[in-house]
This record gives sequence, C-alpha cells and structure tokens, in this order.
Amino acid sequence: MSGPGNGQQGDTAHTARVPQAAADGHASVGELVSRASEQLSTLVRQEMQLAKAELTEKGKQAGFGGGLFGAAGAVAYVGFMVLAAAAVAALSLALPVWAGALIVSGVLFLTAGVLAAAGRQRFTKAAPPMPERAIDSVRADVAEIKERAAR
Repeated sequence: MSGPGNGQQGDTAHTARVPQAAADGHASVGELVSRASEQLSTLVRQEMQLAKAELTEKGKQAGFGGGLFGAAGAVAYVGFMVLAAAAVAALSLALPVWAGALIVSGVLFLTAGVLAAAGRQRFTKAAPPMPERAIDSVRADVAEIKERAAR
C-alpha cells in the first residue's frame, strides 16, 4: 500500500487515526475544538452537580423552615380563636351573647374577604409561573455566542 503522491507506505492511514500537531508545534484547529468541546462538557457536568448539591441542601433547609412556619401558623390560629372568644365575652357584657358572637364573626369574615382579595391580586401578578428573567438571560447568552461565532 502506498500513499497518494508520496510513495510512502501507510502514511495516510496513520494521519487519519492520530491527530498531528501543526508544523509549528501548536495544536491544530480540530484538536483545539475537540479540547474545547470536552472542557465545556466537563464544565457543564460539574456545574450541574454543584447546582444539584446546593439545591438539595437548600431544599432540606427550606423544608425544615416550612415545617416551623406551619407550626407557628397553627399556634397563631389557636391564639386568634381564643382572642375572638375573648372579644365575644367582652361584648356579651353589654349585649346578648348571640349579638356579640355575630359582631365578632362579621368582623372576621370582612377581614377574610379583604385578605382574600389582596391575595388574589398578588397571585395574578405571579402568573404565568415561568422564570422570565432566566429565559431572557439564556436568550442573551445565545445571542452573545452567535455574535462571537460570527466574528
């Protein structure tokens, strides 16, 4: 077997399998692209592992904090019910008990309505549940990469 044009045996087969450095001792463009691709892939994998570990730890902390908030809410609810009963008892000194209970329950339902309206207004501001800033950031990154690749 001889290589085309130079008469040396097996020369083209060897250069096809093993990448050769350029004549000046620097890596070829193909090698540089290959290395960059491998390094980028490794970097992305490492960043994903770091993000996963970080989110796992933060998730544990958030879960524990959420449990504490839930317990605080339950205790506050009981306290609020006792306060409402105390208000009924106080009003029953001047009015019949049923009238005091009616007044306190009316105030509570009015308060609940105002809170529900405010919550609904805030909830509609959060819709749709998409990470819009993150999407914009990714779009900007893609545009930057395309611009640099075009140079």
